[in-house]
Amino acid sequence: MSKSYSIVILFILFLGCKPKPVYENPHVLIQTKYGEIELELYPKKAPKTVEAFLSYVDSGFYFNSGFYRALNMENQPSNAPKTELIQGGIWKTNYKKAVAIKGIPHESTKETGILHTEGVISLARAAPGTAGTEFFIVIGNQPGLDFGGENCEDRQGYAAFGKVVKGLNLVFKISGQKLNGQYLWPQVDIYNIVRP
Repeated sequence: MSKSYSIVILFILFLGCKPKPVYENPHVLIQTKYGEIELELYPKKAPKTVEAFLSYVDSGFYFNSGFYRALNMENQPSNAPKTELIQGGIWKTNYKKAVAIKGIPHESTKETGILHTEGVISLARAAPGTAGTEFFIVIGNQPGLDFGGENCEDRQGYAAFGKVVKGLNLVFKISGQKLNGQYLWPQVDIYNIVRP
């Protein structure tokens, strides 16, 4: 094999190799049947929440999970504060694991400064400190989900910890799927959530 031929082959191989992107903050990809939603997470602002979420990602908890709920202006009680979001996690696909997870200490938007603006990801919860594997992505600006907001009876809000940087159109697409009340019917499959 000639030296110039070897150089050409090496050059072609080099062109085909994409280096992994380097980010200041960690990113994750939510792999759905419609494509990937890429999120940037904010560990400096919400360290406990990001650490827990990434531990679930790295442990493969979200393999074969799903988006199972979508809130819009028409499917909430008329006397309730309204919000728009899609919710996902392992609650419908691995309930035993979801309820066995120890709650994550609550990091409110007052502490983190991450407000519920369009595309923000946050943890679903009952009482503060009970959040686990379930998460939601907001559609539009939703200040009622922030600390002091009216969408949470205890006024502690929800723990926001990242934001969609690619694939917001898929969030809208998922929210527009067939619903049975507030539940997607059928759920939109999440094949996995992984680091890029």
